[in-house]
Amino acid sequence: MKRTFFKILALIVVINLTSCGDDDDISSNSYKLQEASSKIEWKGYSPVLFHVGSFSVKGEDIEVIDGRLFSGTFTIPIVSIQNFDLPEEVKPELLNHLKSADFFNLAVHPNAKFIITKVEPSTNPAAETNYIITGNFTMLGQTHPISFPALIILEGNNLKLDSVFEIDRTKWGMNYAADPELGEHHILPGVDIKLDILAKK
Repeated sequence: MKRTFFKILALIVVINLTSCGDDDDISSNSYKLQEASSKIEWKGYSPVLFHVGSFSVKGEDIEVIDGRLFSGTFTIPIVSIQNFDLPEEVKPELLNHLKSADFFNLAVHPNAKFIITKVEPSTNPAAETNYIITGNFTMLGQTHPISFPALIILEGNNLKLDSVFEIDRTKWGMNYAADPELGEHHILPGVDIKLDILAKK
């Protein structure tokens, strides 16, 4: 009986030592978002025109494990919204409307947020991307999962993430002018998103 007990105890010790060795082989690094070099661009459409602009972005908990992006939380301050295509004297009218309750409702929901839940290698060899990023996107107090293709490059101490995809704003309850019956005043549900993210180890 004693001999059996000691055999079991020795086996447990070996398993624990082996597990510790495996953990030591895992390479984990934290990265800091470079806010001045990162932005999120947007493009919204009506049947007759479009507008283009950007948001700034803040990041935390950006983790790379074994050379692959593993996690990250990204906050988008709505107050940072910019427009690129209108004359300077007209921009405030559009931006104030976008900040209003018709769209982002800045007074109640000052931030949008994206939290990475999964990063997988892309299975589309023809695409100019190498990963599919999945996460939870919160806007206007609602959270829904989204997935999008991305090109992620790790080079030296830099992590570069680029992506172009589309979201449906109405999924988060942003329904202003979403009725096609409005004709040229209809604002399409789909919004183009372009990510340009830089982080450093």
